Amino acid sequence: MNLLRKSLLPVSAVLMCMMPVMLPHRAAAAVYGPTLTSPVTPSRLTGVDGFIPRWSLLEPIPVNGLTEAEVQAMAKKQWFPDEYTVIPKDGQTEAVGDATKTWHAVDTRLYNVNLYHFAYSLKKPTSNVLFWAVTIVNAPEEMHDVRLAIGSNAASVWWVNGEEVVGIYNDRQTTIDDGVSKRLTLKKGPNVVRAAVVNAGGATDFCARFLDANGKPVKGLTITLSEPK
Repeated sequence: MNLLRKSLLPVSAVLMCMMPVMLPHRAAAAVYGPTLTSPVTPSRLTGVDGFIPRWSLLEPIPVNGLTEAEVQAMAKKQWFPDEYTVIPKDGQTEAVGDATKTWHAVDTRLYNVNLYHFAYSLKKPTSNVLFWAVTIVNAPEEMHDVRLAIGSNAASVWWVNGEEVVGIYNDRQTTIDDGVSKRLTLKKGPNVVRAAVVNAGGATDFCARFLDANGKPVKGLTITLSEPK
C-alpha cells in the first residue's frame, strides 16, 4: 500500500502537467497578400540566386505615363523631403501633396516583390501609380566590378549610394536582369539601393540583385532596412 502511494503523483503535479505551456509573446507579422510579410528578424541574406528579399515600400503615389521622359520627370520630382536620402522606418509617414503616405517594411518569399499584392492589401490603387522602394545591402568587403541587375513591371529607375545607375521604360513585364547597370563598387558595409517603380495598369512587381564581375549572382549579402549605429 505504501509502495502504491509513493508511485502516485500529487494531484497538483498532474494538473500542472496538463496545463498549456505559455510561450514568450511574439508579435505577428503583417501580411501584404500571398507573398509579402513584415520582417520578423533583424536581417536576411541573399540566397544562391542573389535576389534582394527585404525592402521598405512607400504607399503608391498617383502618376501617369511610362515613357522615358515621363518616368524620368517623375523620378526627378520632389514628392517628399529627402526622397533621395531617406532611410525610412517601418510606419514612417511622408506628406505627398495633400495625402499622407506610409512606409512599410516587407519580406518577400519569392524572387520578386509583388507591388500589386502590396497595394491591394492596403486598399490602395494599383494602376497609374509610383512606388518608392529602399533597402540596404551590407557587403562584407569592398566589392569591385559588380552590376545591379533589375526587372520591373512596368518602368523603373534605380540608384546605388545616391548615384542613378539604371532605368527601364515603357509598358513591360518583369524579366530577370532586364536592365543591368554599368560596373560599380559596393563599399564595405552598408550600401543604399533605391528605386522608383511606375505602373500603368494590371500586375506590377520588381526584382533586383547584384552580379559579380563574371556575371554570377552575388550571394550571402546581408540585407537590412537600417544602417548600423
